Amino acid sequence: MRRAAVLLGVLILLGLGASWVVGAALTRPHPGPATPPSPHDLTIASADGVSLAATYLPGPGDRTAAILLLHPKGGSRHGFDALAAWLNRRGYATLAIDFRGHGQSTPARYSFGWDESRDAAAAFHWLKRQQHGAPVAVVGLSLGGAASLLGDGPLPADALILQGVYGDLRQAIRNRIATVTGAGPAWLLEPLLSFQTKPRIGMWPGDLSPRSRIAAYRGPLLVIGGGADRYTPPSETRALYAAAPGPKRLWFAPGASHEAVTALDTPAYRKTLLAFVQERLPTAPPAR
Repeated sequence: MRRAAVLLGVLILLGLGASWVVGAALTRPHPGPATPPSPHDLTIASADGVSLAATYLPGPGDRTAAILLLHPKGGSRHGFDALAAWLNRRGYATLAIDFRGHGQSTPARYSFGWDESRDAAAAFHWLKRQQHGAPVAVVGLSLGGAASLLGDGPLPADALILQGVYGDLRQAIRNRIATVTGAGPAWLLEPLLSFQTKPRIGMWPGDLSPRSRIAAYRGPLLVIGGGADRYTPPSETRALYAAAPGPKRLWFAPGASHEAVTALDTPAYRKTLLAFVQERLPTAPPAR
């Protein structure tokens, strides 16, 4: 009996240790390779002093409407190079940043959008000042969308586009585990990872809920999901959409996985995005 209890204790400790190692891997930084310097590159300081690499494309005037582009986990601002150039040719200023721990920004742990919300806010307010108060839309992919909603609350965007954004952290972790182990084990293993958020980033997993935070955003909203997304299934995308109180639109990319929906650049996607943005953010006249 005693040997069984000791063995059980050892197994529990091993399980906790293994889950801690997995948690460390999930929150590790994602630095990117050095890229050739561009005259459009700059650095923005986040509220806590983190240095953010950014790329800014000015519009035709100093009061041009603008679009802030926020990348997914493991990505960087350069994932938006083609889209930013395309939007810029249509009269919009654009700003894309590397979140902390990503690309060429200051190395830092990944925090599911919580600390990254400071980066999103710093970039948004920089762009708003740069455009002298002109309207600013935000396109947030997965992590980028969560960062636009968490922290001190939703960004005061004049229009918000969310792609592949999780609704609740615990469910998001459970979905990811289930793709490997199946639904049953995922329910057992998820708490071992979810509750690491408290010692790692100082927040309970329940605080990391974009679906709860979106209720405070009343501006125009476009929610985009993947028809075959197993990390953020269509039902959860619909729940996020339903929680938003303002004018909104829902669009699914047929057959798109999570990876695909956070890397969309199809003609149908561009048409949907541009129509939504142009309706709400007409381009400004040239500078005086």
